[in-house]
Amino acid sequence: MKHALIFAAGLGERMRPLTEHTPKPLLPVGGKPLIVWHLERLAAAGVHYVVINTSHLAEQFPDALGDGSRWGLRIRYAYEGSTPLETGGGMLNALPLLGNAPFIAVNGDIWCDADFSTLPAEPAGLAHLLLVDNPPQHPHGDFALGAQGIVRDEGGDRLTFSGIGVYRQELLQNWREVISEVAGAEMRPPRFRLAPLLRAAMTTEAVNGSHHRGAWTDAGTPQRLAQLDTILRG
Repeated sequence: MKHALIFAAGLGERMRPLTEHTPKPLLPVGGKPLIVWHLERLAAAGVHYVVINTSHLAEQFPDALGDGSRWGLRIRYAYEGSTPLETGGGMLNALPLLGNAPFIAVNGDIWCDADFSTLPAEPAGLAHLLLVDNPPQHPHGDFALGAQGIVRDEGGDRLTFSGIGVYRQELLQNWREVISEVAGAEMRPPRFRLAPLLRAAMTTEAVNGSHHRGAWTDAGTPQRLAQLDTILRG
């Protein structure tokens, strides 16, 4: 895989006051911005081209990251306007910049030690999700991972979606049919979450996954960010 998308458009409401003047993915942790950990791992996995979704304090991203050349990457920015488009709308908005091949997508507010090169370059179905053990703040998980790597919305022992996945553009091909009743779907560009599309694809066993048993943190609150910083600084 040569292309990747990083979701970095959120308002960071749970991270206030830290995000009043700094976008969440640019908050420092372990000595560098959170998003830089992703850029380094993507570059190490052979990714050459990264699209970053932006909205809140969008102007700070090119100032901090430039064109990506310091990591051997080419960075493009997909501005969503003053209102973030959520994960589904954000991915749809970025598709014209991502080409036709499958791509990695990463939430900008998580930290994970997963090796991106181990993700499948070609998902068996429409998407491949990296799942992790349920953290204390999310004990019931999101999805069930079957023995054959099929991800289901119900049944079995549930795991948490890490915010890291590999996607085919076809996942969004019929997005209107799935989320037409969702508030924000009528916006231009539309605003909607990716989860309904994934759940719809799961009904036809078109979503696969794998269980990452290494380190992962949803750095979505000041407390969890501080804990992660302490861990990374050793």
